Amino acid sequence: MRTEDVLAAIATGLWRWDNATGTVSLDAEAARLLGLPAEPARLTEAAVRARFHPVDWNENGGVVGLARAEGTLAESRLRVVGPDGRVIRTVRSRAKPLAEELGHPLVGSIQEVAEPAPGTAARSPVTGDWRRSREAFLLDAGRALAEARSTAEVLRVAASLSMPGFSPDGLAVFGVAGDRLTVTGHHGHSDGDEGPFTEMPLDTDYPAAEAARTGRAIYLPSPEEYKRRFPLTWPLAQRFGRQSWAFLPLIVAGRTMGAWMAAFKHPVAFTPDERSVLTTVARMLAQALARAGVAESERELSLGLQRTMMPALGPGIPGLAVAGRYVPTGGGLEIGGDWYDMIQLPGGRIALVIGDVQGHDVRAAGLMGQLRIALRAYASEGHRPDAVLSRASRFLHGITDGSDDPGGPRFATCLYLEVDPETGSLDIARAGHPEPAVRTADGTVLQQPTAGGLPLGVDPDSDYPTTRLRLEPGETLMVCTDGLLETGGHDLDSGWNRVRALLERHEGDSLEELADRLVEAVHGPGSHHTTGPLADRREDDIAVLLLSRTGDRTAVPAPRRAVMTVAQAEPERIADARRQLRQLLHDWTDEDQVDSAVLMVSEMVTNVLIHTDGDALLVAEVVCGDRTRRVRVEVSDASDDLPHKRHPGELASSGRGLLLMEMLADAWGVDPRGEGKCIWFELHEPSSGRGCCQ
Repeated sequence: MRTEDVLAAIATGLWRWDNATGTVSLDAEAARLLGLPAEPARLTEAAVRARFHPVDWNENGGVVGLARAEGTLAESRLRVVGPDGRVIRTVRSRAKPLAEELGHPLVGSIQEVAEPAPGTAARSPVTGDWRRSREAFLLDAGRALAEARSTAEVLRVAASLSMPGFSPDGLAVFGVAGDRLTVTGHHGHSDGDEGPFTEMPLDTDYPAAEAARTGRAIYLPSPEEYKRRFPLTWPLAQRFGRQSWAFLPLIVAGRTMGAWMAAFKHPVAFTPDERSVLTTVARMLAQALARAGVAESERELSLGLQRTMMPALGPGIPGLAVAGRYVPTGGGLEIGGDWYDMIQLPGGRIALVIGDVQGHDVRAAGLMGQLRIALRAYASEGHRPDAVLSRASRFLHGITDGSDDPGGPRFATCLYLEVDPETGSLDIARAGHPEPAVRTADGTVLQQPTAGGLPLGVDPDSDYPTTRLRLEPGETLMVCTDGLLETGGHDLDSGWNRVRALLERHEGDSLEELADRLVEAVHGPGSHHTTGPLADRREDDIAVLLLSRTGDRTAVPAPRRAVMTVAQAEPERIADARRQLRQLLHDWTDEDQVDSAVLMVSEMVTNVLIHTDGDALLVAEVVCGDRTRRVRVEVSDASDDLPHKRHPGELASSGRGLLLMEMLADAWGVDPRGEGKCIWFELHEPSSGRGCCQ
């Protein structure tokens, strides 16, 4: 007697599950036990899964996975269901992976087990377990579709959905454009297969067109049914070799936006439970596609506004290099009030502008566009930086005062500078904006204190004094909005320390690379395109401009220099002067000398504010000598009265300035000038043996 006859006599079949190819081979008896014709068959996993109760199949998957991992025997009990959802028999599967073959395929047996008496639970319709499995599937599907952010992601999620017991292997989403049916996306087909279905008239005798036209679902459980109901388009579907089809309308807010096709290579009866699942998935799919369409329209609008409002920095300027970045906030339309601009001026000069209109909404973006145009017009007329900002402030106040903006009148911070490419001279006017920073040729980064006024639009009569600086060859100027500094829980001070450390570490001359690193230091690489651990941290818009002077560098390094003015009305800027000097001497070897320099500067500037009626001009520079470095600090004022040395008593509150300089400075003096005088001192750095001037 043959082995096959013995196995058939005891209702036992043989099967092989090839994990590498995703196919299951059955002998005749195994095929019969699964409700198929009693002949050898080779089926896909999806087709075999459709023959079993979904709960049993899911449990069997865990048992099989463990057996493959451990090389042990997998044994499970499964219910075989018919097309009507009833259990027709119960089988026991016993299998073991073949470790010596690629992919560890499973081979085993399927044997029918005794059934309970008719009318018991085993013969009842599949209800409780099926519904629990269906609810779990729908929860997972709803979550996955809700998280999809684009049409492509929605289609990928839809293609990966594993419906309990009857997963489709072919999907297509159709849209409606006028009186035409279009293919939005598809899965389980080859490229080009969508050709005959693209731009199909809605009155075509095709199931998807009818579903989109009537808003009613169409279920075709067999090829015969498809051919009977849609004979004209049956040849288009016949070549795909499918056995069952479901076409469901995609309806959002009562409007049919298209149709969804789910096609199966194995027969599906489309029971009420199966239709319920398909209908629910179609509703979630329609909602997800609608959300994705709105999001994509908003992104396209944002990108269009950005491209319109953000300028190209133009062709290269001899002697200068310029780079800029704009990153919108992470919410809403991803547009806001930050901007930058570069303006060609008469005489070869250029103007750089950076600003931030209050708010992160469409109103802020609109005001930003108007203000940018106004600034361009005032600059092109030839006005100096202070006049440009004064006129811009009156303009912004005029268009926002009395407006119906629920947030009230808006203001804007702005920094405007003109640069002469030949000399590196910078004229800067500032309206409530963060101060610029300069990276010197030796890598030292200094904040440049500049005089400033109120933000634009606050006071139409506000003045904006101009500060003049000089950019030496090899130096880089950075100006930015507060978003670069304050994102990530930082304030202006801690955010500046973070950016300063990055500027100091930067090597090379590429401003584009430096601009990218500044943005990445705030967001993390690509964080604004991902979810999860690198959550979106765009709390505010970011705009940053970098300007570098690229002329020939001399053999002797240019002096490291800091310049600032302390006005009579701004005594609080004495603290800025002390901080500026400490930044200039950040790598000085003798900390006591640094403290001495700070003390003398504080005394010198304070004396100017107390004993004269003018402002104090501070100039400090570090110069390399033959063997060591020296720092020279000058404080100038407009008074002709020269100071003289006094000998104050113990209780005197003044008169010690020159005594301090005589005690602490290596050299000092008072030089009369055409208008006013200059008090200066020098400190020589002790030799450190490290070749500091090389």
